[in-house]
Amino acid sequence: MRTPPAVRIGMVNYINTAPIHEIWKSRPHDDSWRMVEAHPAALNQMLAGGEIDLGFVSSHEYGIRPEKYEILEDLSISAHGPVGSVFLFSMIKPEMLSGLRVLLSVQSKTSVCLVKIALEKFLKVSPAYIEGEVRQARKLGADAVLAIGDDALRLNIEGSYQYCLDLGELWRRYTGLPFVFAVCGVRSEFARNHPELVNAVHRELIVCRDLGLGALDNICRLAAPRIPMDVDVCHRYLSAIEFNLGPFKQQALQRFYTYLFEFDEARKECLPLKIRKVEE
Repeated sequence: MRTPPAVRIGMVNYINTAPIHEIWKSRPHDDSWRMVEAHPAALNQMLAGGEIDLGFVSSHEYGIRPEKYEILEDLSISAHGPVGSVFLFSMIKPEMLSGLRVLLSVQSKTSVCLVKIALEKFLKVSPAYIEGEVRQARKLGADAVLAIGDDALRLNIEGSYQYCLDLGELWRRYTGLPFVFAVCGVRSEFARNHPELVNAVHRELIVCRDLGLGALDNICRLAAPRIPMDVDVCHRYLSAIEFNLGPFKQQALQRFYTYLFEFDEARKECLPLKIRKVEE
């Protein structure tokens, strides 16, 4: 009997993917379907290097290597307004950060680019950027820090910074659009070689998403202790996260890439978007 091809699937290890991931873990899958958990920057490297075959990666990753990937239809990590886990925390007003140190999280290139767009294009300030871990911000003399994912949730709960700027909300204020933080990308070569397998995983991810959004109360009871945070707070947070990628989200993604062109952080070939449709 022929051994079915294996597939390695990247999943962001923040609680914002819990509506998909918790359902995935509860459902039976072939042993050849292997889930790989990591933060976005690590998943970017894995997909680019062929260590995973498909999965959730930063929107920026598709923008800089569009020849390597296709985007799976109707899957994303996105928000239309406040996202609740991508913040610029600052000790002074963000509009006053010119020349001052802003520490950038190394965990997501998309959020790094978004904070640069927010500060330089929207707020018209020119900070001095440094890279490092969020908890090193004070030690490194940073006046502000970009925090994402579970780190951002914890800092927001702690309330140790005077100003807290939700970058999803700022993006909507200036563009009128949602923001797509991550897409579900597949390596084009893998998709060409294994189209039926990719389609099966694609369908299963959509099923898990839909089931998870319908069971959010239970998902929050599982996810909240990881921060830790109150279940009600977790519910408000996850209710604001969206996982689809319809035409409006695709328009938002295209707008993001046009900004990235100005920063030399995306290639022109990323547009038009290469969307791989799911087959029923």
